[in-house]
Amino acid sequence: MKSGTLLMAICFFTLFSCSKKGTSSPNGNPPANLVLNAIVSQDNSGIVNFTATATNAVVYTFNYGDNATEVTTTGVVSHRYTATGLYTVTVTAKSSTNQTASATKTINVSVTAGLVWSDEFDGSGLPDPNKWSFETGAGGWGNNEVQNYTNRIDNASVSGGTLKITAKAESFGGSSYTSARLVTKGKYSFKYGKIEASIKLPTGVGTWPAFWMLGDNVNTTPWPACGEIDIMEHLGRQLNVIYSTLHHPGHSGSNGDGSTTTISGATTSFHKYTAEWSSSNIKFYVDDVLFYNFANSSNLPFNANFFIILNMALGGNFGGPLDPAFTSAVMEIDYVRVYQ
Repeated sequence: MKSGTLLMAICFFTLFSCSKKGTSSPNGNPPANLVLNAIVSQDNSGIVNFTATATNAVVYTFNYGDNATEVTTTGVVSHRYTATGLYTVTVTAKSSTNQTASATKTINVSVTAGLVWSDEFDGSGLPDPNKWSFETGAGGWGNNEVQNYTNRIDNASVSGGTLKITAKAESFGGSSYTSARLVTKGKYSFKYGKIEASIKLPTGVGTWPAFWMLGDNVNTTPWPACGEIDIMEHLGRQLNVIYSTLHHPGHSGSNGDGSTTTISGATTSFHKYTAEWSSSNIKFYVDDVLFYNFANSSNLPFNANFFIILNMALGGNFGGPLDPAFTSAVMEIDYVRVYQ
């Protein structure tokens, strides 16, 4: 009996010991002593250098407070903010067993944008081929438009310090009208910043001039998934009404996100059309007056490179019927500038 009791005691002790060993610290050690440091650049570039350190951490996730995030194994990162403001930054440290610890820091960032790209249209002849390409052809361009876009100086020319996009009633390539569509695709694109153009708009019912942008990935991610930013559109049948619109999945065509503003003298004088674009919003202005603020977010396509488009369409679903007496119209652009 004593030997049986001893055996049971040994078994019980063994089982207890195994059980205790199996449940002790199954997750290892969590991150500890997490410290987040930030050095804000004093040159108004918006660049901030971050360093996060923690015992037992193997990966760090930064949320920069402007809808941007980044994951790193070193804890050392650099981020450029595109707008002046106060930002609350959060870093989450994770151990090899997925335990986490977080720290936050509020930073004050000052950003002064500098000119990074422009065309002042100071030359003569065709637009600068180092900056612009022509997109040509007819076929309605998805909107039942009636013009045939050409690459002729008849439809796009630089003189006297401005670019003139001229639409004409003429027989060309099976179409009864011609115009031009200029793009920076393959030559220049950018993400975030301020883009503006000074433009005098054409007259004529059915004219549809536009200053806008498309996602650089349009060839592999078809519209509207690539995103579209319409900085300025104007309809000849609605003089002085300026449209600014964003198109993206669920908000394409007439369901775009946007607004309008009414100005005076859109077709008789130059006005400045501007978009300020960041990871948190896209703001639209005419002559420096804000009239629409769109909330950007990481799940939208407006966080990648876009290229610039200048064109004048005729007719179409949005432009409306073209005046049968139409002969010609000119969209005149003084400059296009990008600041970052």
